[in-house]
Amino acid sequence: MRAILVVNPKATTTTGRGRDVLVRALRSEVDLTVEYTRRRGHAVALARTAARQGVDLVVTLGGDGTVNEVVNGLMTAGASGNAEDRLPAGQLPALAAVPGGSTNVFARALGLPREWPEATSMILEALRVGRSRTIGLGLADDRYFTFCAGLGMDAAVIHRVERARRRGRVSTPGLYLRSIVSQYLVGAERRHPGIRLERPGETTEGELATVVIQNTAPWTYVGDREVNPNPDASFDLGLDVLALRRLRVPSATRMVTQSLSRRPDPRGRQILRLHDLEEFTLVAEQPQAFQLDGDYLGERNKVRFTSVAAALRVIC
Repeated sequence: MRAILVVNPKATTTTGRGRDVLVRALRSEVDLTVEYTRRRGHAVALARTAARQGVDLVVTLGGDGTVNEVVNGLMTAGASGNAEDRLPAGQLPALAAVPGGSTNVFARALGLPREWPEATSMILEALRVGRSRTIGLGLADDRYFTFCAGLGMDAAVIHRVERARRRGRVSTPGLYLRSIVSQYLVGAERRHPGIRLERPGETTEGELATVVIQNTAPWTYVGDREVNPNPDASFDLGLDVLALRRLRVPSATRMVTQSLSRRPDPRGRQILRLHDLEEFTLVAEQPQAFQLDGDYLGERNKVRFTSVAAALRVIC
């Protein structure tokens, strides 16, 4: 089996020695090539090239951003390089995600352990016995995502966290909490909710302040605790949506508390939840912060979301 390991050298939870251990372990099972990413977007090109060269397996060592780039490379490996020209899952390399970032939502949602040595051991066992599954993905305009997307406050918070990390801050739950408070105090979405959700053949949902889209559950983690605003979201179904009509302290606090509970089921007058959607569009009166898989991608006025069933094979 031919495989490529795509390494983000800036991954937060691995060291050079750890990477060497991982490489030796993988080479005991597969014919391995190792590639290091050099810039944002590089993993897209590496994965696309690997797919076109007939590689059987792409392994990532990094966080959710690295996984997202590799997925987009695989899904655009067709002749035109466009999302519409995607190859069937059976003609693409399988994906194995070794957790190397700070949260690693995608890998953990697949049932892999949080720590990379234990996750590597599980991946190697799966390779030996041929265990894999085929999952669905989300598509936002022309970019794929694996577990979540957001338009509004959650994306603005991610933007704040990314700026803090570029200044040398460490990604911690405390940093996210402070960023949430800061964004709540200054963000325009609280005072002027202006997002609407449009679905074919359905009534438009308007005056939304922030929207979270999930392709699986959980949405994210706080340490070992799952955050589950849409607990029924699944890789095997369409997309789930949770939106807040107003960003007020009581309703927002209630939603977060419900999402953190052992039996999450967020409800309330300010909450809109939709399950298993195949297609919808978000339209904003003013440009809104936009994120995919925890990466801030700038501001958007309009994004079309589509569920792509049975898109990719993963080792889990």
